[in-house]
Amino acid sequence: MNTTKEINSEALVSYIASHREEFLSGLKEFLRIASISTLPQFSGEIGQAAEFVANELRRIGMRNVQKLQTVSVSSNPFVYAEWLDAPGKPTVLIYGHYDVQPADPPDQWTTPPFEPDVRNDSIFARGAADDKGQTYLLLKAIQSLLATEGQLPINIKFLIEGEEEIGSIHIADFVREYPRHVDADAVLICDTEMFAEELPTITTGLRGLVYTEVECRAARQDLHSGGYGGAAANPFQALAEIITGLKDRNGTVNIPGFYSRVAPPSTEELDAWQRLPFDETEFLEKQIGGTALVGESGYSVLHRIWARPTLEVHGMPGGFAGEGAKTIIPAVAKAKISMRLVPDMDPEEIIASIRSRVKELTPPGITSQLSVLSASRAMVVTTENPFVKLAAEALEQVFSQQTVYVRCGGSIPVAAVMSEQLNIPVVMIGFGLPDDNTHAPNEKLSLSNFYRGIETIARYLHRLGREKAAVK
Repeated sequence: MNTTKEINSEALVSYIASHREEFLSGLKEFLRIASISTLPQFSGEIGQAAEFVANELRRIGMRNVQKLQTVSVSSNPFVYAEWLDAPGKPTVLIYGHYDVQPADPPDQWTTPPFEPDVRNDSIFARGAADDKGQTYLLLKAIQSLLATEGQLPINIKFLIEGEEEIGSIHIADFVREYPRHVDADAVLICDTEMFAEELPTITTGLRGLVYTEVECRAARQDLHSGGYGGAAANPFQALAEIITGLKDRNGTVNIPGFYSRVAPPSTEELDAWQRLPFDETEFLEKQIGGTALVGESGYSVLHRIWARPTLEVHGMPGGFAGEGAKTIIPAVAKAKISMRLVPDMDPEEIIASIRSRVKELTPPGITSQLSVLSASRAMVVTTENPFVKLAAEALEQVFSQQTVYVRCGGSIPVAAVMSEQLNIPVVMIGFGLPDDNTHAPNEKLSLSNFYRGIETIARYLHRLGREKAAVK
């Protein structure tokens, strides 16, 4: 029978320290795989990354390691593993993802994006922070526990997916098709960041997402602007009118009903955010690198990026964008437009509303169509949850600072699925930093945070084993 004693801190810390080079070497191998899920030409690398994760899980001592797909065989492999030899103890489902964003533009990288480079105590590569580095430290925490304790303090399941960067489009199917694999008392995710360097952080809320593509069509083919300009409808002009009709220059989204289900943060949350070490000027200069902050008036910056819904344009493919000149009126133009949602907002309602609004804004001579690329709900977890409280204690023990609670403006679709469909708490501990350049050139992860993250997760899982009455 598994009994959980006080963790052997000296043995754990010593093991992590003596295996740093091994852990770093394995992380580099993982980061060299260009597992870009948004581009079909990298399907081979997706398979390679899934196999790497599966092999690592087997090597560290996890059992029943499988690569699974949903009924939709087009899904990238889900990698599952388990260790269930702790009867009477809680079960935690550990989630991560092995897919990454494209590395564009490649010329802005100091070193090649898939050739990991260590400098200034950080490792630079695509996926270093989001999410290969943070997924890998979860595996190394389990390895460290098994090596020093001979067993795990609680039951563990791993679910590592390869579609997070395309909206986790099959995660709901997986939950429905493999209920035993996701049966757990809590979900642990390391795919967020610390609010500031050396400040241990737990993320308690995520915005949801509706990602769309609007296509405008006019003529049968591209037209010479000299011969037809002034008479032919221009899809780019139409898109400009549609976009400015969807959101004004003050940041207000002009879609009917867009704000009707917005749940505001609590007074306690707002007060806590005001106490965070946040400077708007520093945020503008160091993180944004712009000349002015924008957005809805009457809300703080943190309120706007964490707890207000937004609409953004990400790209407008179409027409001629090469070197030199080509005077055409394009037949087709597209715009990729997403909306971040906050608690209580229903993605299906928002999709119906923007579809209707785009149709209303489409000018004469243009046929428009809106396609939905991904959708997920927002979620919030209370800080009073015992799984969250014990995570905060583990962070404080390793970082010697009081843990702060923040929300995140981004989206992790699996969090909403687990919280809403399975009604289990989601614990989000991040070891990234605000300047890690996730989704941008020169993405990095602090190696100090990488190693301390391994220790933190190991200590957290041990606390869960000792406090079974609080979490079962």
